[in-house]
Amino acid sequence: MPFYIYKGKNEYGENIKGKVEAKTIESAVQELTSRKLLVISIKPMSEDTFVQLTTALFGVGFNDVVTFTRQLSTMISAGLPLANGLSILVRQSETSMSRLVAEILREIEGGSSFAKSLAHHPTVFTRLYVQLVTAGEAGGVLDEVLERLADNMEKSKSFNSKVKGAMIYPVIVLIAMFLVSLIMMIFVIPQLTEMYKDFGTDLPLATEILIAVSEFTTNFWWLIIGGVFGAVFGFKSWYKTKAGELFIDRMLLKIPIFGILIQKVMLTEFSRTLALLLSAGISILRALEIVTDGVGNVVYRNALADVKSQVEKGITISQAMSKYHEFPPILHQMISVGEETGKLDEILNKLSHYFEQESEQAVKNLTAAIEPLIMIVLGVGVGVMVLAVIMPIYSLVAEF
Repeated sequence: MPFYIYKGKNEYGENIKGKVEAKTIESAVQELTSRKLLVISIKPMSEDTFVQLTTALFGVGFNDVVTFTRQLSTMISAGLPLANGLSILVRQSETSMSRLVAEILREIEGGSSFAKSLAHHPTVFTRLYVQLVTAGEAGGVLDEVLERLADNMEKSKSFNSKVKGAMIYPVIVLIAMFLVSLIMMIFVIPQLTEMYKDFGTDLPLATEILIAVSEFTTNFWWLIIGGVFGAVFGFKSWYKTKAGELFIDRMLLKIPIFGILIQKVMLTEFSRTLALLLSAGISILRALEIVTDGVGNVVYRNALADVKSQVEKGITISQAMSKYHEFPPILHQMISVGEETGKLDEILNKLSHYFEQESEQAVKNLTAAIEPLIMIVLGVGVGVMVLAVIMPIYSLVAEF
């Protein structure tokens, strides 16, 4: 069940905040009311994907979770009881992770299962993580499940690092271009403006526009900063609405090259995660539900939600996916083969490898396309600015 973060007051008027587990937000409110709490605000606790496991809770980062998973898997494989393994990790982990593992250990010693103890920390251990551990405990293969989890998390991190790394260069260039333009507008152009006024000559239109922009930037910088913050806040608020999220996510998929990259990334994560869930013995409907919740793009989330509802009615996954152009033919064709042969998890693993290679190629294409585009924009911007500055000087020289 999902968790909800709440703020409220108790019967003594004291401010209370925390998290509560419930099927719906209404049942969460009822649960808190039964505790004699007045609910002031309540909202779902977000469940991040594996690559977003860097969390504020206990300061535990993604690498901490991977190391914890890998070490615990090794100790259980060696025949060490779960409680003993956790006790060792408490002593050897860093402070932030040690506190978390110690809390999990206390809950297990109090009679809770490992999966339920992990579920109490949803900002560290995702729903996918908890479901896989639940399946591992039930099947007596917890060590194998943890090892697969660690492998999957490391692959996700490596893959996303490549995607993010490809965007570092263009972002740095754009920031540098913005800073140089800002310095020109605030410090250089005003000096030239005073010089041109002393000559008393008519200025070209480009120069007048540049001076006007410089004066506005210098005199109304506070308005520009406020406008930027207002635009960012307004955009974020609109994006949080269903209509805004759907519109933006749909537009992102239509951007040349970049949209293809987003699609490949989504398909890579989908196929890899679904394969992991199925190989752990989780039912197809439950696996589809977990995968759908973890998808970052609302277009794909809506499509997968409909696929799940179609599967519930008896239609195969491949048939349900074939109705959506978001899923390429190779995906539902290969899934159909997996369904017929009973090796769906193996097919999905191969598909994840295929889409990962496609994603890496898309990253290379995006980088190759962005670099010359940035150089063109940079060249045009610098050229226009230089011409606007130099043209009046040529006019003055011509007069003499």
